[in-house]
Amino acid sequence: MNISELLARNARKFPDKTAIIDGETELSYAEVDRAVNRLASSLERLGIRRGDKVALYMPNTTEFVFAYFAVLRLGSVVVPINVRLTAAEVQYILGHSEAKMLIAHDLVHQALTSLVGGSDVIWIKTGSAEGGWLSLAELIDSGDPREIVCPAKEDDEATILYTSGTTGRPKGVLFTHRNIITVADMIVIETKIDRQSRLLHLMPLSHSAPLHLFFVGGTYVGATHVLAPAFSPDALLGLVERHKITHFFGAPVAYLLTAKHPRFEDYDLSSVCCWMYGGGPLSREEVRFIASRFGARRMMCLYGLTEAGPNGTYLAPEEHAEKAGSVGKYAALHCEVAIVDEQGNEVAPGEVGEIVLRGESVMKGYYKDEEKTNEAIKNGWLYTGDLARRDEDGYIWIIDRKKDVIISGGVNIYPKEVEDVLRTHPAIADVAVIGVPHPEWGETAKAFVVLNEPLEPLAEECKRFLSDKLAGYKIPRLYEAIAELPRNATGKVLKQVLRARETAAQA
Repeated sequence: MNISELLARNARKFPDKTAIIDGETELSYAEVDRAVNRLASSLERLGIRRGDKVALYMPNTTEFVFAYFAVLRLGSVVVPINVRLTAAEVQYILGHSEAKMLIAHDLVHQALTSLVGGSDVIWIKTGSAEGGWLSLAELIDSGDPREIVCPAKEDDEATILYTSGTTGRPKGVLFTHRNIITVADMIVIETKIDRQSRLLHLMPLSHSAPLHLFFVGGTYVGATHVLAPAFSPDALLGLVERHKITHFFGAPVAYLLTAKHPRFEDYDLSSVCCWMYGGGPLSREEVRFIASRFGARRMMCLYGLTEAGPNGTYLAPEEHAEKAGSVGKYAALHCEVAIVDEQGNEVAPGEVGEIVLRGESVMKGYYKDEEKTNEAIKNGWLYTGDLARRDEDGYIWIIDRKKDVIISGGVNIYPKEVEDVLRTHPAIADVAVIGVPHPEWGETAKAFVVLNEPLEPLAEECKRFLSDKLAGYKIPRLYEAIAELPRNATGKVLKQVLRARETAAQA
């Protein structure tokens, strides 16, 4: 089995079933499959062969679907790129992945104008051909409609997803067809997705959970995919109501913003069986707020790592009432989870350790980086870098990222714990806590605070607010108001930028 065959099989089994809804366009599985065969034959004519890398710089559109399956149909490797990345970032990924072709969308292709013609890469975009770009539509129209049988085996390489690069250059996470089909199988079983399901895709398909779990998972069972190029609260609410969506996966910010929509109650969201969230930390209070709006009995938390497929753990809807904020107790289907110490031994309940994951969905490795692969995967276990503890009932609570822990006077301070409390202050919109050098303690905590209203004096007010909520050693000594936190294209806070800023200020 390979990913391309999932589409071809659906086209044979239920050709008239709606596969894609994109705006006013609706396409059946047979129509999508025919377009994929045509495009694949044209890509082959342009020189794309089995194992070649093809980058996709496209939002969630019908053309993304065509390109994704056409590349896989040839036994080639897809390299999806987040459309929020700059030309310089894209150039690095093209070079590192050795991509022979890039397919872009008219909505975003101009961001890459400076790169066109500067390498041997073949440049294709939607719309008309111009300035070094070939036309995707023309390639589909001129392609051979005959069926192409994908030559890929389960252990052949299928996709390279580039990490967000919060600690430096992004790493290419290499997956086989088996890795991806494993997590597709997991999600449809754990969340009860079937052929009658209607999945809304607002999170970028360049990311592992939207792509591997929900897009490939939905295709695995022949569900209907509703696509939209960008998230907004209005788009989420409107599309759910209009298309009677049954399943949606979103980053925490998508739920937080939508829950505050002034006309939230005006929309009929009753069709949704499962609201899934993951991809970033949420405090217990934030989860409870979201659940109060969307319905706790329909909320599911998914925890996993791109490098794991993603696969990991989940907090089921019925567990939210008691364990909101936890990432669950058990590993999901096809996965095992443990929390271990520095020696790889499982820690006792209540003790902090690192989450490790094991299963067939774990990446083949980091592309062209054996050293980093061996650091991440040890004795078959993927080391996530996430510190956590189990409570008395066995539920897992994320404490922080291992690399972000502050060691002050020999005592560990977990920034996430401090950030979660500070965000509950009515004047604080956002916050990031980092460790900065201290001549006596080694490090001390500093909070960068985004305010939504004046807070003077900042340090004294923050310390007062934290004084009865956290132990004294956890309370940051230093505070700085900042207009906004630096984030990467996926929305993650770039704490290394804050650290570099602090270093420069002290130089």
